[in-house]
Amino acid sequence: MSDRTFTLDEAQSLLTVLESLLRTAINGKKLMEEVEAEQQALAHRIFLNGGMFLDVVPLARRKAERVKAEQRAKDALAEIDSIGVQVKDIDIGLLDFPCEVEGQIILLCWKLGEQAITHWHGTQEGFAGRKPIDERIARAKKTN
Repeated sequence: MSDRTFTLDEAQSLLTVLESLLRTAINGKKLMEEVEAEQQALAHRIFLNGGMFLDVVPLARRKAERVKAEQRAKDALAEIDSIGVQVKDIDIGLLDFPCEVEGQIILLCWKLGEQAITHWHGTQEGFAGRKPIDERIARAKKTN
């Protein structure tokens, strides 16, 4: 994990890129889950039937789609991490940006669908502890 910190303006400026990366990861995860559910349903049908003949070509193709989706999701998450942003919950698209305010590290908090970063929380708090950004956070400047 990176030691990078962001000002509110820096974090805001990254939202478009991060949203695209996050959507790529979310879509990859959804495809992986779909393929997994299909494979489980097929395995269940095979079990109930005591075996069956299968056309392996479409199954192999679908498995390859899953592998590619997994790689896309991993790559997107790795890119977000390399920027220094923390992915807290991929299912709801929750990101945290470390920010130094008055010598303390806080986390600017953004959720997919929000137009801007409007909340923050302490490093030991989670999403439930979100508070609106106040003037001291908005004014915080880069120190490193």
